[in-house]
Amino acid sequence: MAPLIPGSLHTTAMGILPHEEVDPALELALSLDIPFWPQLPHVSFYEDMYVQAAEHFPGIILFPEANTLRFDTARFYEELPGLLDHWPDLDYFDISPSYSVVYHKFLNLDLKGYLAIRGQMEGPVSFGLKVLDDHDRPIIFSDEVRPLLMDFMARRVQAQLRHLQQKHPRAFMFIDEPGLQFIFSSISGYTDIMGKKDLDRFLSQIDRPRGIHLCGNPEWEFLLNRDLDIVSMDAFTNGEILKAYGKTIKRFLDRGGVICWGIVPTWVEAVTETDLQQLMDYLEELWQALLAEGVDRDLLLTRSLLAPARCCLVNPDRTRTVTQAYGWLRELSLRLREKYRLD
Repeated sequence: MAPLIPGSLHTTAMGILPHEEVDPALELALSLDIPFWPQLPHVSFYEDMYVQAAEHFPGIILFPEANTLRFDTARFYEELPGLLDHWPDLDYFDISPSYSVVYHKFLNLDLKGYLAIRGQMEGPVSFGLKVLDDHDRPIIFSDEVRPLLMDFMARRVQAQLRHLQQKHPRAFMFIDEPGLQFIFSSISGYTDIMGKKDLDRFLSQIDRPRGIHLCGNPEWEFLLNRDLDIVSMDAFTNGEILKAYGKTIKRFLDRGGVICWGIVPTWVEAVTETDLQQLMDYLEELWQALLAEGVDRDLLLTRSLLAPARCCLVNPDRTRTVTQAYGWLRELSLRLREKYRLD
């Protein structure tokens, strides 16, 4: 089965950048083989991933001055009929210009010359765990709110995917789910069994290609067994753990999946303690461990992308280290593609 997403060690990245201006951030995102529209919380409250995901969800109250949002139960029931009236209109669920200047500027660009393009939306599990109701309880614990949340977020991802596919035939989505690393904790209250049921319901409503991105360390067997076309991960931090999942990764690749290896660190401390050759050696060592578990080398290489390890908003040098990381990423891709003779 041919992958729906280009691989062959080309470059892309996750959504968030630390820039305080739109144009330099877009320029950096467009420097990769598969560009994306960056989320820029330092530019505006509305460029934050949780705020963007919240647009039109009933019961949400925004507090821009406090840089936060909340959920009001009474307001949820008041606004629910209005949402249901709009349900057939897919365009209603896309991100409006009020919630992202960057997204609409990206859509106005000529993107046909790229291998593919990529969008992103905060996932329902992470959104539901983060947003608190009027009793300071995550809304994912509400049996009445949670099913709508899954369907609503699927509608939002589907709307963006359709819009991006009008710009480029090989558009795909990252669903950002940092909260998945917490659902396996005995104290989370939202279990992996619940997560499996909810994510499967959510994903079933989204056209392919679709994938999940997270920088944390979930239960990889759980994640790689979901019906996904791409999984994006922080391999720089979690590489030693991933070596234990060779057979799971093999099954994922065999059924057409693509892995996005987040290998180049973006935070100052890590960048100052490594170099490009060390990153290349580390990634190839990880791959070698997977080959020993039966993963086919050619399949692995042709179904792999390279990316920064994670987003980073807190570097003291603001954008300098992140920009350097993107430069390293492009050079690492070039070296590996030349070494393995990839097109």
